[in-house]
Amino acid sequence: MQTNLNNPANLVGGAPPPTHFVGAVATSDDVGTFNGGSYRISHRDTNTILTVQLAVGCPLHAKPGAMVAMSPTITLKGNVKFSVKKIIAGGELSSSTYTGPGELILAPSALGDITSIRLTGQEQWSVGHDAYLASTQAVVKDYKRQGLGKAIFSGEGLFVYKISGTGLLWVSSFGAIIRKDLAAGEKYIVDNGHLVAWNTSYVLERVASGGLISGLSSGEGLVCKFTGPGTVFLQTRNPREFAVFLGGIAPQNA
Repeated sequence: MQTNLNNPANLVGGAPPPTHFVGAVATSDDVGTFNGGSYRISHRDTNTILTVQLAVGCPLHAKPGAMVAMSPTITLKGNVKFSVKKIIAGGELSSSTYTGPGELILAPSALGDITSIRLTGQEQWSVGHDAYLASTQAVVKDYKRQGLGKAIFSGEGLFVYKISGTGLLWVSSFGAIIRKDLAAGEKYIVDNGHLVAWNTSYVLERVASGGLISGLSSGEGLVCKFTGPGTVFLQTRNPREFAVFLGGIAPQNA
């Protein structure tokens, strides 16, 4: 019989026994189907690609520049959509739509992973500015303001993608992707630079920095505190910290 780890009496020294590790779990390989096609996520975790097989007339929306290769039978249509809020937020003004039949291979620009999120029409997801990769026809993607405080300190900017509708959404990460499912009332703290996508609310909380990315001169920082129920996808590397690292080792001009 499985040990109930919600009962403190079953914990040893305040922690679960070694054979009952609980916590964040890495995503597994992903193969599946959708209305009008099928997909495979392979070459994980840092060189991941998304391969999609599209039926005749089936469209797929993708981030501009994400295409690696495709069958000559697939048609590509690009759209330019002018939006003041996209200009202010630094969002994409163009989109790419691929229509089958044939095979399409997509990949993010950074070294990282890809995961799929299946939407049923009952929930809305927030997706980080650089995390959106592709989505099926009935998925709705919009830019939404998230408030000045969260814009500055959550690391996601003034606008994030709000994803709704039905179908499949694919998001990408810098490094591997971790999925964390939260029970009702369960809380979880995430450093801002590691957010990918989430469908639950969060608040900003000030904590002792201790190396946190959002460290302030006062020695304190701000992190994102999520409350379930819901799911949060995390990335194992922080793009901004990696840029700082590269700047530190790059040769300086004499």
